Amino acid sequence: MEFRTAIRTPENLGIMHHSDVMTMLGSCFTENIGAKLRGAMMNVEINPFGTIYNPLSMASCVQRLVDAVPERGMDLFQGGGVWNSFNFHSRYSLPDKSATLERMNERIMQGHDHLQRSNTLVVTLGTAIVYRLAATGEVVNNCHKVPQHKFTREMASVDEVTDALKGMVEQLHAFNPGLYILFTVSPIRHIADGLELNSLSKAVLRVAIDKVMKQYPDFTGYFPSFEIMMDDLRDYRFYSTDMVHPSEVAVEYIWQAFRATYFDDPSIQAIARCERVMKRLQHRPMSGNRDVVSRFHDDTVAVVRNLVNEYPYIAEVKEIKNMLSDS
Repeated sequence: MEFRTAIRTPENLGIMHHSDVMTMLGSCFTENIGAKLRGAMMNVEINPFGTIYNPLSMASCVQRLVDAVPERGMDLFQGGGVWNSFNFHSRYSLPDKSATLERMNERIMQGHDHLQRSNTLVVTLGTAIVYRLAATGEVVNNCHKVPQHKFTREMASVDEVTDALKGMVEQLHAFNPGLYILFTVSPIRHIADGLELNSLSKAVLRVAIDKVMKQYPDFTGYFPSFEIMMDDLRDYRFYSTDMVHPSEVAVEYIWQAFRATYFDDPSIQAIARCERVMKRLQHRPMSGNRDVVSRFHDDTVAVVRNLVNEYPYIAEVKEIKNMLSDS
């Protein structure tokens, strides 16, 4: 008997390769899968603006990356002892205004260059609910704990989301004609306003994505991370303690499904090998014996050199560069 409804995704589509350049944009789930890709020593750029939740902000951020539009001093405001931007996550906010601008604009240029070279862009949408500045009507990417009366809050319609994503896809295709755009809906539940509104929000995103994919079938796709979480795993043991975010086990399960769906067999083998070596690089021997520690280091250097000989493109991975420069 079957006691679960497993999501069956096609296997080995072969549209992604271990040597590919990838960009990941979107909600927290983007960072989960992006971390898995980095752990496999892949060349991936993750959220230059920080976490992006809604599709209107997503389209705006993509436009800024494509056009390399810098942040300006007038875009920043003070709050909590730091300088903030409604376009960026608080991880970029610093006490010094010039340093904040420099940091944000550096990420824009890095994201622009990386997106131009990318083979795949993964877009993870989290919610159709948007916040607008009451004074200007501008959709913000992050509220930075500014008082709620400064914003109006609304659910974007299917047409609004479809139009935003359609414009984004067309702009991306013109900017990088070889780019494959893979959409997914985040399995993370936005429950502050209730589960009913969360369900409606996710439905808006899913319908809009489907409309866009039907119009651009040659270079867009959809990965069912939301459906895997809701219909395949569908048990609170697969959530973290907040009952909102997927647990590590759930993230690993979805990552395995992602890997099996899109990567060819040689890439899957390369990913597995690189994951093992990355774990070795992050391991610190517990022994206080210098000879043991030295031998572990020398063995690791040899393993790394062999791996780089086989996959030369991983030589730019930070951990690899650090290991080889120290040896």
